[in-house]
This record gives sequence, C-alpha cells and structure tokens, in this order.
Amino acid sequence: MSELSRRDFVGAGIAAGAGLTLAVSLEGCKEAFPEAGGAAFAPNAWIRVGADDVVTVIVDRSEMGQGVSTALPMLVAEELDADWSRIRYEFAPANEAYNNPLSLGQLTGGSTSIRAAWRPLREAAAKARLMLVGAAAAEWGVPAARCRTENGAVLAPDGRRLGYGALATAAASQPVPERVTLKSAREFTLIGKSLPRLDTAAQVTGRTGFGIDAQPEGVLTAVVARCPVFGGTLRSFDPAAARAVPGVRHIVRIGSGVAVVAEGYWAAQQGRAALTLEWDEGSLATLDDAAVSARLTELTRQPGHLARKTGQGAAAGAARFFEAVYEVPYLAHATMEPMNCTADVRPDRVTLWVPTQYQTGPKLLGGGTRGMAAKLAGVSMRQVTVHTTQLGGGFGRRAETDFVAEACEISRLVGAPVKLVWSREDDIRHDQYRPAARHLLRGGLGNDGMPIVWSHRIACPSIIAKFMPRWLPRFATHLAGPLKGGVDANAIEGAAEIPYAIPNLEIRYAQADLGVPVGFWRSVGNSHTAFAVECFLDELAALAGKDPVEFRRQLLTRSPRHLAVLNLAAAEAGWGTALPAGRARGVALHASFGSFVAQVAEVSLQENKVRVHRVVCAIDCGQVVNPDIVKAQMEGGIVFGL
Repeated sequence: MSELSRRDFVGAGIAAGAGLTLAVSLEGCKEAFPEAGGAAFAPNAWIRVGADDVVTVIVDRSEMGQGVSTALPMLVAEELDADWSRIRYEFAPANEAYNNPLSLGQLTGGSTSIRAAWRPLREAAAKARLMLVGAAAAEWGVPAARCRTENGAVLAPDGRRLGYGALATAAASQPVPERVTLKSAREFTLIGKSLPRLDTAAQVTGRTGFGIDAQPEGVLTAVVARCPVFGGTLRSFDPAAARAVPGVRHIVRIGSGVAVVAEGYWAAQQGRAALTLEWDEGSLATLDDAAVSARLTELTRQPGHLARKTGQGAAAGAARFFEAVYEVPYLAHATMEPMNCTADVRPDRVTLWVPTQYQTGPKLLGGGTRGMAAKLAGVSMRQVTVHTTQLGGGFGRRAETDFVAEACEISRLVGAPVKLVWSREDDIRHDQYRPAARHLLRGGLGNDGMPIVWSHRIACPSIIAKFMPRWLPRFATHLAGPLKGGVDANAIEGAAEIPYAIPNLEIRYAQADLGVPVGFWRSVGNSHTAFAVECFLDELAALAGKDPVEFRRQLLTRSPRHLAVLNLAAAEAGWGTALPAGRARGVALHASFGSFVAQVAEVSLQENKVRVHRVVCAIDCGQVVNPDIVKAQMEGGIVFGL
C-alpha cells in the first residue's frame, strides 16, 4: 500500500459525458476505459464527476453482501465533500490496474477491501476536490484558498455557489495536485455514520443483477455430470436417452465430466438425469470420515513442523497437565446464489458474466478468472472481458475458477454463449472445502492455577500447497516445498499468535494430503483454530476452578484490545449475574484479519438439544466507515455460525 500511495495517483482528462475523471495513470489500462472522441482521457478511472452533478465511483472489489459498494464510495464522498444523494457506483472491469495491493491480483478477500482503499481512494477524492476548487476560483477570480466545499458544491467567500457538475469540464484542465492533506477523524462528516446502503433499493425491488441473471442473446443453459468420487474419471457414457429430452441441444464431454446443454435449466437437468454414465471412481472410493480421522490422528502423534516456540515449549514442567482433542469436518461454502458462470467464447475473444471474487491475477498462479478463460480459449488476457456481477454470497468459494473453466470449455465446444448452473447438490458434492482438521492440545498449570505450558499440534490439509506452484522453492529457497518451513500459515493462524501470556508455548503443524479438494472458506484457519483454542482455555479454567472470564483477563496483560472487547462483552451480557434456571453463559475471544471480537452466548439444554437464547458481541475493528454495515456483518456472522 505504501508503494501505491507514492505513485502519482491521480490523472485528469476530459471524456465525452464524463466531465472530470480521476484515475491512477498506469500503462496497459486503455482497454478498460477507451479514449472517447479523441479527447484527453486518463484510463482506469475510480472517480467520475458528470455534468449532472452525479459522482460515480468505480468499485474495484466484489460486492457479496459485505457492503463495499457503499463503504468505498463513502471514502470518496468524504474527502470530495460530495452530496451523498448524488453518489453512484459501478463495478470495475477486470484489469491489473485494479489489483488489490494487499493480495495477489484483483481479489476480494481477507477483509482487505477497506484497508487497501483507505488512503488511495481518499487521496484521489481530495485531489479532485482541489481541482474543482481551482476551477471555481479561476472563474470567480478569487484565491482558491478562500473557497470552501460542501455537499457537492464550491462556495465563494461572498456566498456564490457552483455545483461540481458545472465545474467538471473546467476542473479537468486544472493541474493535478502533487500532495494533499487528508481530513482527520474529527473532521469526518460521513465516515463513521450509518448511511443507507447504495444497493438496497435495487435488491429489494429485484433490479440487482446477480450472475445467475445474465442473459446475453442466444444463451443456452448447461449442467454437468461429475464423478461422485473426488479424483474419479469417466469411463464411458451413453447420451441417447438424454438427447431425446425436449429442449436438449448438445451433450459434450469436458474435463470434469459430461455437460448437457439445453434451452433452459429444467431441460438440462432432465437431460443429465437421463444420461447413462460409467465412472472409474479411483483410489478415494473408500475414503470416509473414519479414514480421515485416523490419518489426522496419526499425524498429530508425530512431531510435525515447528511453527512457534517460546520458553521451553512443550518440554516445560507443570504441577498439573490436561490434554484434549478437537476435530472439525470438511465444510462446504454453500453460497446462497448457486455457483454459476455465463461464458461466450469466440475465436478472438471471450466475454464472461460471473459472480467472482478473483477477476485477474499473476499468470504464474493461474491468472484468476481472466487468466483461466484466456488459457482455455487460447486467447490473450486482453481479449477476455469480465463483467463482475453482484455475488449472492462468496465466503471464498468464488475466488476459485473451476466453475469458470467449465463454462468456458462448454461454450467453446458448442459455439454459443452458455450459462453454467450448479445445483445445490452439485455445490455440496463438488466444493473446494474448508479442510478437516484435528487439534491435539496439552496444557500445564502452575501452583497458582494459571497455565504455564501450552502445546498445540494441528493436522490438516494445506490450502497454500494447492495454490502455490511446486517449482517455487527453486526461486525462493526459504520455502520448503510450497510451505515455509513445512508450515501452512493459514492452517495455524489464530493458534500461533494466541494473545494469552503463557511462558512456555509450542505450536506444530503436520500437512495431511487426503485427496479432497480444499479452498479458502470464511475466516480460513481461524474457523477451526479459534474453536480449539477457546474451548481448551475453558477446560484449563475449569481444571483450575476459575471463572473463564477472569481466567482470560489475567492472561491478557499484554493484549489491551483483546481485553477491552472481553470486558465490554462480559459487561453487556451481565456476566456473573443470575440466570433463569437451566441457562448458562459461555464466552469466547478471538482476533483475525485486524478485528478483535468477544462474544458471550446464553444457552440452555432442553431434551438434549442446545438452544441459544442470546448472543452479545463486542468488536474492535479500528476505524469504522459505516457502523450499520459492521453490525450487519457481525449479526450475519453469528447466524452463519449458528
């Protein structure tokens, strides 16, 4: 991000109907915003001020419900002193100029959208505001320093007022400021307020375009029959019965199975059901939960690779020891919108309409959606156009490109635009799963009942090994295979950096290669490490006969942000006060992706069924752009967890 901020971030130009355009001027971006009418134009625009006073913000991250289509425009509107009612947004095209500086490519994930945009977008808006002021001052013949801005207009010292739209063309001729002073937090008028989301009206009236709504002219619908066992292959198939289904147009064999292409989804589904298929299920045909558990158990009994050690590590002595095991299963993403991609593959170009989290990336790592399509179609990445739609849930699943590859392959084979749709059954059976994991923890308590030894062994498949090329160590010798020191950083996140002050700590990791495809799933490693760490801490508190909140407080002497959310959640939940008969409270604390969260759940056990009556959540995520969006994310996360 520091490298990006040192660039000459803002370019200015005049475009037909655009007025003032603020941009990062980087080479190779002209296909995203071609020159209009021969006028000077700065490509790769983030901000456009139209003659109608409308400010359009190009949102370069995918909107999947997390609110970037509102939060990113808020950053612009704040520094621009824009009229919020005149703010609009468009999704950015796929282009390397929109790469996320905190990740590899134009990627939405890891809670990086606001962090990556925080300074660059505000700088672009602040420079635009100064250029608008300069244009107004020149027209009035007054010093720019004596003018001010508010609510989408420049005000002269004598009260005269010019809207941004009236100034846009003249402002485009103003010199681009080299440096700007950004507002301090106490000067914010929009950031920190719960402004209405810009996408709500379109969603509740059905006007929002999700991927599954794409309907280019002549589009056909496809479904795919895939092997029911991971790694299996197709031996043979008989398409005769499927061809007889009304509406079925094509049946083609592709890399992942057999595609049935029809005039609609129902016909495609009926055609798939009529196929006669013979599979070679391969070596994983007998893999089951017991086999997975046995392999993970075996790995946790081995030393594995050291991820972190303090003090004497696991070798330290203690007055009392306690050991526990926690296992978590493979988990599918189960996005609300079915997995889908609409592809129109031509000999000289590819057009995609797709709900994707990963528009483009380094060629060495596959190039993202754009790179995958280019490779399959045999064209350059510049010949691939990606129309990013809204996402009906992502959770990391739509950062994959398997569904894009299938759509492109089918379209190329049938010579027509194709909308590939996965059923819910397809989704659950053929996902890229959150890895199954086994945690073996051993803790030792001192004479005062406080933990002085913490040993944590983690065994699970590696997500990093899937994505990082195996030739990489030849060029990066500090890597052992695709993993640094044999440790997958995603597998141990949330475990290796626990906030609790325990003098003797040892964290180890063992990679399990079980053949089941894995991928980034909401919160990634934290989704299982937080569970294991916080449950085990409660076990140690119970062994010591201590209150779990007070137990944590005594261990958080060097972690003030953790302690603050713990104290707030406990206070708001009434920790320590009486509860109705049969109810109890539980507490958990965790930090990931820059946010510190504590929750207290009030539960009861009724006829062997757990009922959650209330959850109190405290979060410290730093500077909040839109509090209502943060609240919605936390409420959604709680429901997701339940």
